[in-house]
Amino acid sequence: MSTGIDGVIAAETVLSHVDGEAGRLIIRGHDLETLAGRVSFEEAVAILWSGFVPTDDLKSRLGEARRRAYARFAPLGSQLNNLTPIEGMRLLMAALPDSEEEHATLAVGGAAVAAEMAIRASRGQTPVAPDPSLSHAADLLRMMRGVEGDADEVAALETYLVTIIDHGLNASTFTARVVASTEAGVLSAVVAGLCALKGPLHGGAPGPVLDMLDQIGDATHAETWLDAALQKGERLMGFGHRIYKVRDPRADVLKAAMRRLKRRDNRIALAEAVEAAALNVLARHKPGRKLETNVEFYTALLLDAIGVPREGFTPLFGAGRTAGWVAHAREQEKAGRIIRPQSRYVGPWPAEAA
Repeated sequence: MSTGIDGVIAAETVLSHVDGEAGRLIIRGHDLETLAGRVSFEEAVAILWSGFVPTDDLKSRLGEARRRAYARFAPLGSQLNNLTPIEGMRLLMAALPDSEEEHATLAVGGAAVAAEMAIRASRGQTPVAPDPSLSHAADLLRMMRGVEGDADEVAALETYLVTIIDHGLNASTFTARVVASTEAGVLSAVVAGLCALKGPLHGGAPGPVLDMLDQIGDATHAETWLDAALQKGERLMGFGHRIYKVRDPRADVLKAAMRRLKRRDNRIALAEAVEAAALNVLARHKPGRKLETNVEFYTALLLDAIGVPREGFTPLFGAGRTAGWVAHAREQEKAGRIIRPQSRYVGPWPAEAA
């Protein structure tokens, strides 16, 4: 038995490959670095969905999907009161039917609208209707903030969405595949993936990176603060990864995406200083362990720099990862076999009859 089923091959996939030893992420035959920051979200989705979902004219189809999803979600806006953003997003996504012919694009378009509505509701703001003429990333940023982003901000968000589009058989993706294997439908699989993402061990890591930066405050205090944290047995948020034994390639892609945002009113310069100090401190406290910067560190900084509130980090991640869940659901449906692992019974046995 493997606790957490580590190392168990549960599916064969053409969608993505994570090489933790080499620090490499491959998406449908492309290294992440050749996609993120170089292609649009729509182009990345088309690559991922090829052979599973029609990919013609995705920009206009996703725009129409956002419009249709908003029409379905708008009457539910009052139901978002007193829900966290990820709970609100889950409620809205559950309102989408599996029977729609355009279920794949409806899932991705709906996820963007559900994320912005839930984030805005948590801040007491009214929802913003989509503009189907915009690109997916530009419209998501506009809906979420209420104003259009400039070219650098849209490019940063687009890079983020491409970076997190798929990442092997993680907890939420595996959950989506299990549901898809029952023939429940793509949208049901997406909602299941979203439920798995809600757990703080999977989707909630970026926010505490900003909490750490808040407490450090100034770059000159970084090493002292980090030393004290490790001496108390605390974990440094944004460093180390269960899979990657070297630097997370997604961290480098997002760091590069932020260069165009660096001279604005944000904390990127502080974060770079903290990162350098943290790597030095970790090497000193934990010699022999490869604890490198992971995707959460620069995710937090990038999203914060373009105006995403901390409570919106997980819903926004879900909005991007939905494209991956859709692809895995369709791949699993084509396999035509329900996922049904075995368990080992370790409870008491009935007493033998006398």
